[in-house]
Amino acid sequence: MMQEEGAGYRFLTFTLGEVFFALDISSVREILDLQDITRIPGAPDYMRGVVNVRGTAVPVMDLRMKFGLGRVEKTLNTRVVIVELIKNEATSVVGAMADSVKEVLELEPEAIDPPPAMGATVRTDFIRGIGKHGGRFILILDVGKVFTSEEILDVARVVEDAARDAGTATA
Repeated sequence: MMQEEGAGYRFLTFTLGEVFFALDISSVREILDLQDITRIPGAPDYMRGVVNVRGTAVPVMDLRMKFGLGRVEKTLNTRVVIVELIKNEATSVVGAMADSVKEVLELEPEAIDPPPAMGATVRTDFIRGIGKHGGRFILILDVGKVFTSEEILDVARVVEDAARDAGTATA
């Protein structure tokens, strides 16, 4: 994470159930209201399907299911956070379902502790650190570990296969 010296880190905060999570704001492209999600047969359960983002099929991951916290239910507050991943000079885009999006906040480095060795609600390898803000803890997610390129490529492959099958079915 590149930040100016002496500056804090900026995060987008959101909730999954009663737990507050955060993503580095530099990886967040946009936030969408929940829209129709097209289920992709054969995709893992936590990959809820794809949404249409300006003509592009973007895979959507249910973070609650990924972390073993149940399923994100559709409410007025449900949002899809569109995240960009850059790996090996390639950019991937994925949506992350959240129960609600809260705010963008800045945390000073001293307000962020390393991830716990055990006892967290989610697997600790997804956690980059634990922030303290307003009397509560915020689990700061490691974008590269939560959204692996392999998972996104698997869904992209399924979408391509489905499109190819649809093309041959109509030919």
